[in-house]
Amino acid sequence: MELATEQRLSRYSAPYWWRLIATALSFTLFGVGGVFLRIVVFPLLSLLPGDAVARRTRARATVSWTFRAFVEFMHRTGVLTFEVQGIERLGRPGQIVIANHPSLIDVVVLIAFIRDANCVVKQSLWDNPCMRGPIRAAEYISNSGSMDMLDETSEALREGQTLIVFPEGTRTTPGQPPEFHRGAAAIALRGARIVTPVVISVTPTTLTKAEPWYRIPSRRFHFEMRVGEDIDPQQFSAHSSAPIASRKLNEHLHQHFIKELAKDERSAA
Repeated sequence: MELATEQRLSRYSAPYWWRLIATALSFTLFGVGGVFLRIVVFPLLSLLPGDAVARRTRARATVSWTFRAFVEFMHRTGVLTFEVQGIERLGRPGQIVIANHPSLIDVVVLIAFIRDANCVVKQSLWDNPCMRGPIRAAEYISNSGSMDMLDETSEALREGQTLIVFPEGTRTTPGQPPEFHRGAAAIALRGARIVTPVVISVTPTTLTKAEPWYRIPSRRFHFEMRVGEDIDPQQFSAHSSAPIASRKLNEHLHQHFIKELAKDERSAA
């Protein structure tokens, strides 16, 4: 499935006032939808037959479908356009998906296109009334930074789950290159079969760190997601200790993203 030609950036951009209203409506629907899933949908799904894995799979598929509908809503109302390249290579067993984090909706778009993905999410979202239902039903993993988190993520990968991780831990500061923590590399070396980088760019920048949702850009923004080539984590750990291997893999990933994002900046200039 190649979506690069499906949602091309159009010359037309809806008026500012309409995009502001559509953005407000999008976030309202997102919040209401999260509460509706927690109160109505997931309790009903839990009544269906199946073991814990089947219930988790249904919950993740529901979250994925809901997020895909949310992205389509933002597209059709003129808030954004999007382009996705290589998405068919995501969602494989034991795959860790490493992505940069320029905007608030990065995880939404990734989960929208990966039907059965696990994800490391911020601890604060576990108590968010709009998000805690989907997060707990889908059994996502809290980014607590503890050894328990490393054990959970590694075990999920060894079980054959797909795991989404943002090595920055928070959204990229506008105008600055991403800064990767070694946690993602450590997780990959402990349990991943393959590491797949996903480069995300948002033009013009919006929904960035410390930026309110209503500060929308002068035109609708374009969300682009490119899936990179697979990386074998074992090539970094074969002849190195765990700390050295983690540092090498992290640096390799960091340089890959720096290079790819520089290409985006040059093409946008």
